[in-house]
Amino acid sequence: MKILIACDMEGITGVVRWNHVDSAHPEYGRFRRLMTADVNAAVQGAFDGGADEVLVVDGHGGSTNLLAEELDPRAHYNAGSLAPYAMIQGVETGPAAVMFVGYHARIGAPDAILGHTWSASRVANAWLHGELIGEIGINAALCGHHNVPVIMISGDQTACAEAAALLGPIETAVVKQAHGNMAAECLSPAAAQAAIRAAAARAVARLRAGQAPAPYRPALPIAMAVDFHQVEMASSAAAMPGVQWDGSRRITISAPDMPTAFRYFWVTVLLARP
Repeated sequence: MKILIACDMEGITGVVRWNHVDSAHPEYGRFRRLMTADVNAAVQGAFDGGADEVLVVDGHGGSTNLLAEELDPRAHYNAGSLAPYAMIQGVETGPAAVMFVGYHARIGAPDAILGHTWSASRVANAWLHGELIGEIGINAALCGHHNVPVIMISGDQTACAEAAALLGPIETAVVKQAHGNMAAECLSPAAAQAAIRAAAARAVARLRAGQAPAPYRPALPIAMAVDFHQVEMASSAAAMPGVQWDGSRRITISAPDMPTAFRYFWVTVLLARP
């Protein structure tokens, strides 16, 4: 049984400020070590639950955050960008399930540490079939396209609640209680990693018992909308063929499936500039 662990950084143990996840800041080195430790806890939990193969995906920024020399040697990992599936590269190779480690809530969610959707400086909001969505939903929908369920998440209480509301009764490891966008009551690293390991083990055990949530599969065709922070950003994004723009800050995307919609979304965010 192969498990894919997709990791981000804003939901990692102890992270509360942008400089914690900024590779140019002195604090970053400390928190990439905590990121690696959180991921190792999930790897251990996956094996505890009965997995026989684990693939880790480094999904933050340029995807070169995990400390390879400290990663559990049983795990393989995808690093670097730009990979076709970005934060969940490898989902197309047939894992039995996916775990989200260190994830954060969507932009605009209250009491959410560093909440954003793909690009904090560009994306003001995103919708899938008229429902507000963040990175949790976008990546879960890509997993669902390949009939792969998301079975576990770690992060703050708001990210975990967002995932449960969208995906059903997945296992959660709440490593911090957010009190705004950059303040939280955090578990110690030892306590947080114990919670992650236990949640991962439960998730895989449930999967093996046939009790995992169903894959998240939005109706086809896919309809997405994206609001940018400035009209000029939407204007630049509208240079992507097939994107609709009405002159406001919003573009709309129609696609036959989620991978195609994701490519439209990703490219338009890359194109958006003031």
